[in-house]
Amino acid sequence: MKSYFFDSYAIIELIKGNEKYNFVQESIIITSSMNLAEVYYALLITEDKEIAGKIINSLNVELIEISSEIALKSALFRFENKKSKLSYIDCIGYMLAKENNLLFLTGDKEFENFPNVEFVKK
Repeated sequence: MKSYFFDSYAIIELIKGNEKYNFVQESIIITSSMNLAEVYYALLITEDKEIAGKIINSLNVELIEISSEIALKSALFRFENKKSKLSYIDCIGYMLAKENNLLFLTGDKEFENFPNVEFVKK
């Protein structure tokens, strides 16, 4: 079975019940605290604080720590791919995935052609 690092987009689509993410529905959501914060923020836009908190707390999440080494590698990766206009959180997630032998699960088109990515089309 493949293991994935879930970017914020993938987590949000899973919460929304997007059928294209059914293949990871029973998976542990491996992500970073930054991605979790981004998902919580997105939920707060459409839900009240209590409901957003319940949704976040219902997720089967395992967080990977962002070390200073990962932070620097992420900044370099973002710099080397600056034409793609990648966000810092996405770059951190991508590097965490690579460093932890996980596939980077995303629907963000900017990552479609990068190695080590499980891209799910919209």
